[in-house]
Amino acid sequence: MEPVSFIRMLMALLFVLALMGGAIWVARHFGLVAGAKGGRGSGRRLGIVEVLGLDARRKLLIVRRDDVEHMILLGASSETIIETGFHGPPPTDTASIDKPTTADRK
Repeated sequence: MEPVSFIRMLMALLFVLALMGGAIWVARHFGLVAGAKGGRGSGRRLGIVEVLGLDARRKLLIVRRDDVEHMILLGASSETIIETGFHGPPPTDTASIDKPTTADRK
């Protein structure tokens, strides 16, 4: 094998490994974890509302079951229920919010 083709092959391998590392970083940074998103289909009773990564080993989840939410702390070796039985914020309808008029700005 010629040295030029060996170097070209090595550079291509490093490029592919860098692309894979970048894709993994993006997936972790934006929380794109397989199975972490709850389904929004009709008839589903269980879903993940929000996930917050606290550090490399712990995540805080809000899980909705039958319109009741539960806050769970997931760790590397344990799971802890922080709060249970609360209801989420009511849905906001941005169309019904009164917009200020020129008379209100005085």
